[in-house]
Amino acid sequence: MPTVTVEGKGSFEVDEGKKLVLALEDNDVDILHRCGGNAKCTTCRCEVIEGDLGTMEEPEAAILDKKGLKDSGARLSCQNRVYSDLTVKPVMTVTNSDVDPGPRPED
Repeated sequence: MPTVTVEGKGSFEVDEGKKLVLALEDNDVDILHRCGGNAKCTTCRCEVIEGDLGTMEEPEAAILDKKGLKDSGARLSCQNRVYSDLTVKPVMTVTNSDVDPGPRPED
């Protein structure tokens, strides 16, 4: 099982192939996902400190480009699955933004 480490929150194991956004939420990280995991809003973006999420697919690249974030190093947790150990830092959370997280993304 891969291990996800979240800066300031600790580490947890997740089932291989689980969406990163769901792995975070299921382990009490109050990550935002305002569009419900549809690569429309970028509120679920994370900075990947260590590890690799693999190649960025078109929906993720398109919205990051549209929002001016493509070169920021951010990745959308709703568009990536966990296949190896990662260390991430969520950019937007309920705690630091004081908004409703949004509908839970589907697996």
